[in-house]
Amino acid sequence: MVKPLHIGLIGGIGVAATVVYYQRLTKAVEARGGKLELTIVHADVQDLIRNNLADNRTAQAALYAPLIDRLKAAGCDCAAITSLGGHFCFEETKAISALPLISAVTPLDSYFAAEGLGTVGLLGTRVVMRTGLYGQLTKTRAVALEDDIETLGQSYQDMAVAGMCSEAQRALFLDAGARMVRDKGADAVVLAGTDLNLAFDGQSPGYRVIDALDVHVALLADIATGQCSLSDITS
Repeated sequence: MVKPLHIGLIGGIGVAATVVYYQRLTKAVEARGGKLELTIVHADVQDLIRNNLADNRTAQAALYAPLIDRLKAAGCDCAAITSLGGHFCFEETKAISALPLISAVTPLDSYFAAEGLGTVGLLGTRVVMRTGLYGQLTKTRAVALEDDIETLGQSYQDMAVAGMCSEAQRALFLDAGARMVRDKGADAVVLAGTDLNLAFDGQSPGYRVIDALDVHVALLADIATGQCSLSDITS
């Protein structure tokens, strides 16, 4: 057992995702018998959308840096970005961050492999789907609906900004998952966008769904309760 750590979250990108992180992280820490020390700062979702679409990594990292400075000033030991789309500039942010950054992308590859998944279908931002989750999945094959990335990406963006999911958006995402399983051979559909719980929570789509947010939250909960070494994760 190592020292429990104070977790810092960059939230607001979007708000609904931040709320779910807060809810699930609190529950996960409680289940581990710990007490959560947590500070959240608010980033601007429109800044993120603009920089993500333009692939302006340096600009977005520069916006994250002062937020991380505030987390450090509040006593946080590490920081995490509550958006998989917001990870497009992870390395640029890591290089200037005042705190160790806990990636939501890195642990996914090992998780999928441990679950015995050969192929996963991705739903999320345009960049997440186009890059197969930033090209970081080496143990598992990632697939997406290439012809529908623009439509799915725009619908995801609209949902994330609104903080709610319409019935039409839900039907679009559920159908996209079914098509990846049927046509692309996906063993599971990964919610690789942290607002997709708005579409999938409470649904029974008929295929396996993995919320990438839960994998990240589990790692953060282990860090928060001293069950995981920060140096092992960030080295």
